[in-house]
Amino acid sequence: MSLQRASRRGTWVKMTRRDGLRKAVAPDHLRFSEASTGRVNVYSTVDGLFVASRSVVDRLNRVDPGITLACLNDHVPVRNGDMVATFKIIPLAVSGEKLDRACEVLRATSAFEVKPFAGRSVSLIATQLPSLKPAVTDKTARVLSRRLIVSGSQLVREARVAHRAEPVAEALRDASRQPDVAPKMIILFGASAVIDAEDVIPEAIRQAGGEVVQVGMPVDPGNLLVLGRIGNIPVIGAPGCARSPKENGFDWVLDRILVGEEPSALEISGMGVGGLLMEIQARPSLREPEPRLAPADNVLTVVLAAGKARRMGKRGPHKLLAEFDGVPLVRRSVMTAIGSRSSSVVVVTGHRKNDIEAALSGLNAMTVHNPDYASGIASSLSTGFSVEQARDADGILVMLADMPGVSSGDLDRLIAAFRRSNGQSIIRAVSRGKRGNPVIMPKSLFDEVMRLEGDVGARHIIETSGVPVVDIDIGDSAHLDVDTPEAVIAAGGILKG
Repeated sequence: MSLQRASRRGTWVKMTRRDGLRKAVAPDHLRFSEASTGRVNVYSTVDGLFVASRSVVDRLNRVDPGITLACLNDHVPVRNGDMVATFKIIPLAVSGEKLDRACEVLRATSAFEVKPFAGRSVSLIATQLPSLKPAVTDKTARVLSRRLIVSGSQLVREARVAHRAEPVAEALRDASRQPDVAPKMIILFGASAVIDAEDVIPEAIRQAGGEVVQVGMPVDPGNLLVLGRIGNIPVIGAPGCARSPKENGFDWVLDRILVGEEPSALEISGMGVGGLLMEIQARPSLREPEPRLAPADNVLTVVLAAGKARRMGKRGPHKLLAEFDGVPLVRRSVMTAIGSRSSSVVVVTGHRKNDIEAALSGLNAMTVHNPDYASGIASSLSTGFSVEQARDADGILVMLADMPGVSSGDLDRLIAAFRRSNGQSIIRAVSRGKRGNPVIMPKSLFDEVMRLEGDVGARHIIETSGVPVVDIDIGDSAHLDVDTPEAVIAAGGILKG
């Protein structure tokens, strides 16, 4: 049995020039390094998707412990120049017989390859509901455009339609008929999450003459994805988490389509192992006898009282100074927060700062001014989440100052639910299943809230972060706010200020 020295360049020249190895590793899109110390690295020469066969790689590595191949995970996106695999002969010498057997394994079946991205002309269809602000859809389009850049794809058109199957189907038919330079793809973002295979988006695909391949996937975040096709045009119903640039199941399906694959229901159903993508907030230490989570005792309440109250009229009274039971609404709301089990209370002021602060005189609450209040609610959220007390908080309860029906008991129920989740969940007030306010955001999302811009609240973070959401029904109080003079009077208030 002949022996070949691994450190000799000739050994690796022989390996890399064998037809079997060349065939196995699809060299059209790969570059081999020069052999050195028994190692040859393999690099991608294109932007694309690295695809590996675990069974082939395992067979190679079982020929002899001294002959090894390590590579990236299957279906990982790579850029031009990224290292994707490395061959290594560990000892100083290996037998020629073993080397031949290793080459036979690679000659029989492809071990790995890089499939290059191919640009597509992408149509975006976004459905609309009154609860979804246009700014959210605007941001969705920007995030999608950035996602497509690396593949050379372009967002060529956008349509916004009502959240009903018929108008969505018509938009799908229209996008399918449009002339495009590159192969088409259609991406749908629903204003409401897909519940089942009969929901708006899958039904619209069928009405447009297409077929639904899969509803749902075992990747989290990304569970609520819909995959279909109209003729040879792939259609993705994106889950809400795809509004965020963070990796999610949408990326796994999108990347496969962009390299020419056609993901099947069987393939998607096999994505569960490795499909948990969300960050785990509490990891057990090997030195601890058992995993422990913090008790989440520190919940800061941030009361938002900075808005201009435009719907009260240009020179009308300020809604937060309207009196309920003889008490200004803003003072009443802050007293409600103080009376709860919150660790501390911070009030964000803006419009008519001096009047608001005067109404809060003597209360055990800190006020912080948002000079940029006119830009929208995002700046007020950022101001509240930036205070020193937020550094030690396990969660922040966001309360709107114009909700007279919310009680200290309501807040305590939200806080209790947050503590039961060990500070790992979003807690949201609802009424009969309809989302409302207040909301508790866990510490893991503070940075995302502080990055919000414009007149955009935290709703899209709640829907796309992948963090569990626990809904607590507090009755009609979850929806009762007073944005107009008529609403103030109807709620039992007296206009003042």
